[in-house]
Amino acid sequence: MSVEQKRKLITCTNIDKSFKVPEGIHQVVSDFSLEARENEFICLFGPGQCGKTTLINLIAGFELPDQGSILVAGKPVTSPGPERGVVFQNISLFPWLTVMGNVEYGLKMAGVPKKERQERAQKYIDLVGLQGFEHAYPVKLSGGMRQRVGIARAYCIEPKVMLMDEPFGALDAQTRYLMQEELQRIWQTEKRTVIFVTNNIEEAIYLADRIIVLSNCPATVKKEYVIGLPRPRQYTSPEFLALRKEIQQ
Repeated sequence: MSVEQKRKLITCTNIDKSFKVPEGIHQVVSDFSLEARENEFICLFGPGQCGKTTLINLIAGFELPDQGSILVAGKPVTSPGPERGVVFQNISLFPWLTVMGNVEYGLKMAGVPKKERQERAQKYIDLVGLQGFEHAYPVKLSGGMRQRVGIARAYCIEPKVMLMDEPFGALDAQTRYLMQEELQRIWQTEKRTVIFVTNNIEEAIYLADRIIVLSNCPATVKKEYVIGLPRPRQYTSPEFLALRKEIQQ
């Protein structure tokens, strides 16, 4: 099934968002519109401080737009919900809980029985390659392993949409490349609609079905690129390098 034939899962229409600052009103998002379809991997690519995180917060329901509308699975977004999983750049695990405790936390809060939630949590712990670390605490894990726990926790609630706000931005270069490969593998195994924020052009081209290039703040859509390169992608292939040059320009 082509992307065009899949149903629309996210619809953002003419979104505006501003915040009060000491100097007055600071507009962060201006007339932003986006459609994302089922199982599509979209990267929001733009310069630092352009409004990418605000867009993720709006789709997640942590913030509400001043104008415009956001629909997920046909329903207006008015607050956070279990159909949207979020992975942050700053790895926000509970330090007093084990890997298993962190991954099953959302299910526990939802009242899922212990046996069922631990079976589901184990499935996603295995998926992200952390089998054997179920009883480890976050302080004993590397940065990349902690981010895997965050991804497993978000997947464990089995959301329709994964919102990822520069999840690999704080990792060293080698770990970042490894996590990009792992995320692609996980996404191909457990398909979800993914909105992935990055300011790294290679990361966007490597991961995305579509790249939405954003303007400087206030964020609006500057250009869209459909990435037709076969997976897995090679960073040094002529096609990859040509696309990188085109987007950079």
